[in-house]
Amino acid sequence: MAERFEMLENNPQVMNHLAYALGLDKSLSFYDIYSLDDPDLLAFIPRPALALLVIIPLTPSWHAARTAEDKDTPDYAGKGEEEPVIWFKQLETIGHACGSIGLTHAVLNSDATKRVRPGSTLDQIRKDALPKTMIDRAKVLENSDAFAKAHGDAVKLGDTAAPAFEVENGQHFVTFVKGKDGHLWELEGSRKGPLDRGALKEDEDVLSPAALEKGLGRLIKIEAESGGDLRFSAIALAESLD
Repeated sequence: MAERFEMLENNPQVMNHLAYALGLDKSLSFYDIYSLDDPDLLAFIPRPALALLVIIPLTPSWHAARTAEDKDTPDYAGKGEEEPVIWFKQLETIGHACGSIGLTHAVLNSDATKRVRPGSTLDQIRKDALPKTMIDRAKVLENSDAFAKAHGDAVKLGDTAAPAFEVENGQHFVTFVKGKDGHLWELEGSRKGPLDRGALKEDEDVLSPAALEKGLGRLIKIEAESGGDLRFSAIALAESLD
């Protein structure tokens, strides 16, 4: 089934189209993030920001940090309502679906899940996947024709041509959300499971200084300290302005 997927661009037009097609209410939207520390630029994003969807180059320094962190970590075995987040492993059969999986993580693990239309694709994915363990949960996405169609339609909205399937561009989608437990979670389908980055205060969101320090800022610091690639693209999910 891998032929159904091509790489998505990480921009609001593409991700809003995909989110609405999958079942998110239009009262929420994605916004470009032009700065992580300029108050004037951050002021354009409604708060609280519910989730960050980031695409980051897999540099040698980041790869080394990921490998070290995952080395002694068992594969995720969580399932059910008692888990603080619902995490999806990315199977090789849908290797270019990382953008859609990232969006799914953003919506289903934040307060945005309250804005998912009953009976929609995302609603059905959540219901089907929640009681399952890692591999069976991943197959819910793999076997969803509606998920694949929404992804394919969104790809066509991108500004640049999608890369050929055999091209490995070394970029990864990472999602940051404030989970129902009040913690910042880093969610990526190619890891061994969801990553708890620590507690946030009640009035802190994913763009607050504490969240950025624990999440995206930590990844940027890894690159800065090694003189690596600081390019990344980030969008935030928040209330729609119209």
